[in-house]
Amino acid sequence: MFIYKILDKTSTEILHKTFLDAFSDYQVKIDLPFWKFKQMLQRRGYVPEMSIGAFKNEMLAGFILNGFRNWNGKPTVYDLGTGVVGEYRRQGITSNMLLNIKEVLKEKQVEQYLLEVIKSNTSAVQLYKKQGFEIQREFTCFQLDKNKYNPIATYKVEHVDRINWRQLTEFRDFKPSWQNSIDSINAVPKAFLYSIVRFDNTIAGYGIIDKKTGDIPQIAVNKHYRGKGIARSIMTDMIKNTESHKISVINVDDQFKSTKDFLLELGFEYSVGQYEMLLKI
Repeated sequence: MFIYKILDKTSTEILHKTFLDAFSDYQVKIDLPFWKFKQMLQRRGYVPEMSIGAFKNEMLAGFILNGFRNWNGKPTVYDLGTGVVGEYRRQGITSNMLLNIKEVLKEKQVEQYLLEVIKSNTSAVQLYKKQGFEIQREFTCFQLDKNKYNPIATYKVEHVDRINWRQLTEFRDFKPSWQNSIDSINAVPKAFLYSIVRFDNTIAGYGIIDKKTGDIPQIAVNKHYRGKGIARSIMTDMIKNTESHKISVINVDDQFKSTKDFLLELGFEYSVGQYEMLLKI
């Protein structure tokens, strides 16, 4: 018998331990020490009062961790991690957690529920479709081994403490996913290095990388300055300045072939495909 409760009284340590247990056999290897788990929660806007756990004898057996923000002008919850510990799977826990949390979100006047799911995880995709989620976009994720990268720097790259977003959002081809959004970057601003290239005192391109993990949430070049090697200069600078040997770019919108081609040209390899799914509550 499972009891379903919101997670406002569950410690981050217990969440972390259960998260690792639940994802120990996941399709993508999870490297998540405690500091990184805490940063993930903070970056993605975790709200315990909008998250739910399945408890058996006071032990956490499954969870849905949710973040909350404004997304496309509507109060939105984002599933930043759903998992069930191995021995408790196939007992309908995820479906029950979703049913319970949807009621909580309705009460809190949340309008939509956003998530990403690995395409090849067909059982999860079917579960979410059954719950009313619809596919919004298709994403591709890429990885690069730092040692295999050929560094080419044509332009001088500067580092800045913060980004003037209003000026730079026009550079992007597509709206970043939740975890790569401006709000997510601003939630942990000191985690990132901000690299820019200027032309005539005007920013022509920018890139952002996590100084420890090698995750690149955004890289973009002004459309008037493309094809000159600016993005490659920024990428070279970022890769040089992260501690990580693994560089990752997740959730590239599949509709934008030029971004994918650019990454493949630099030596990035395909790691996994994802669906972005949305439920109107």
